[in-house]
Amino acid sequence: MTTHSIPSAGGLKLNVQETGPVDAQPILFIHGFSQCGLAWMKQMRSDLARDFRLIAMDIRGHGFSEKPRDVYGDSNLWADDIHAVIAALGLDAPVLVGWSYAGVIILDYLQVYGDDRIAGMQFVGAVTRLGEPLVSANFLGGEFLTLLPGFFSENTMESVSALTRFLHLCQHTVPSADDLYLLLGSNVIVPPHVRQALFARSLNHDDVLAAVRRPVSLVYGEADQIVSPRMCTHVEGLVPHATVSTYASTGHMPFWEEPARFNRELREFARACGSGRNLAGVAGLS
Repeated sequence: MTTHSIPSAGGLKLNVQETGPVDAQPILFIHGFSQCGLAWMKQMRSDLARDFRLIAMDIRGHGFSEKPRDVYGDSNLWADDIHAVIAALGLDAPVLVGWSYAGVIILDYLQVYGDDRIAGMQFVGAVTRLGEPLVSANFLGGEFLTLLPGFFSENTMESVSALTRFLHLCQHTVPSADDLYLLLGSNVIVPPHVRQALFARSLNHDDVLAAVRRPVSLVYGEADQIVSPRMCTHVEGLVPHATVSTYASTGHMPFWEEPARFNRELREFARACGSGRNLAGVAGLS
């Protein structure tokens, strides 16, 4: 595993880890709200690393990336972060894999840079909207929404209590103590001001998604209590060429609860995107 510190817009440093052959087809993993790149450990440490160049970034404000204030509201900043990682590591037409909040981050990137530089994208329990356009459509779980005051609290006990419940909601099965405390550790290092800033954004990227030409994979858990499975149906309607894989017995983290199936399907999707280099042969392009 190799670790990079990559400067993005305004010089903010992004923590990025990679593994696998540097000349292999790249897959860039982007985690969700209040998490970090460790969320993808069951992919980064799997046999996918024999055949793909795997990259997991800590998004701004998360993990070991820098966490300043007032740099989370602009779609251009999020777009620049993805672009900075692709450019700094010389990623040749990566497949972007975005979980939850990262669905919007991928669409921030596409809005600014288009999809010419990527081979395809996989949305995992992902959203295309934030703020009122997301909440009013009932795309978020009710119990999850009740946790928001705790996410934003500066009181340590209130914050840890909300994050612990959040992590239980993320999985359909009860997480093991080891898994719970590993994920909780990566959540508590995200400052409350970052979590609040992420939720302060309000936007609707449905139009960006509807214009996507590259291959799209949708992966959603039918027992998801964070993002309603209705989100999958909504996105499928916007992207008729998308492939859809639903997991009957998982929640918001199918890549964690059923890693063998997830990794197998990701392998198949990445290969179907072409080599990540031969974009003229990617499905959906003329």
